[in-house]
Amino acid sequence: MAENVLVLELGDERAQKIAKAMASRTAGDILTLLEEGEKSLTEITERLAIPITTTKYHVENLIDAGLVSIASTKYSVKGREIKMYSLTNQLLIVAPRQADLRSLLLRYASLFAIVIVGTLAMALFSPFLPVPAANAPAPMAIGAGTNLMAVQAVPEAIRGTTSFPDGAFAFFSGGVFVIAALLCYEVYLLKKGQAR
Repeated sequence: MAENVLVLELGDERAQKIAKAMASRTAGDILTLLEEGEKSLTEITERLAIPITTTKYHVENLIDAGLVSIASTKYSVKGREIKMYSLTNQLLIVAPRQADLRSLLLRYASLFAIVIVGTLAMALFSPFLPVPAANAPAPMAIGAGTNLMAVQAVPEAIRGTTSFPDGAFAFFSGGVFVIAALLCYEVYLLKKGQAR
């Protein structure tokens, strides 16, 4: 199983290096040979019956593209250093340039976070906000024998029971609805672009 999964867009510098390295059949033969295990330049040269300069050129391109790496180093009988090459342990996916899914998800996650913070702020500060005059009761006719204290207590009771948590819920619901609508619109555009 590959340790790394790399998603590359066409035109990306790394994708261009891979395309350059893979443009030759010899590079493909080298990769096929390295599937067997680590090999030195000399072993690759002998197995493919090509000049060592050609082998070195293609191996360097494959290393630059990130497809091959130096796995280990051995020493010959004469004490010379011999590099052993192997395939890198990664999965490469080259795809056409499209909307970056990660940035799309981050954008909508940040919008959702803003809605949550706004909702929490509304819920926390609601006790400190004055109730608009529209919530005040209509003036009452005071007849003979009406207790004035009872009439004044009604507005206080109404003022103390605000329905602001309902307002915070409405804000949250509206925010989620807008985010869902925007996400549906982006999916629609994505499908429309793929249909062309």
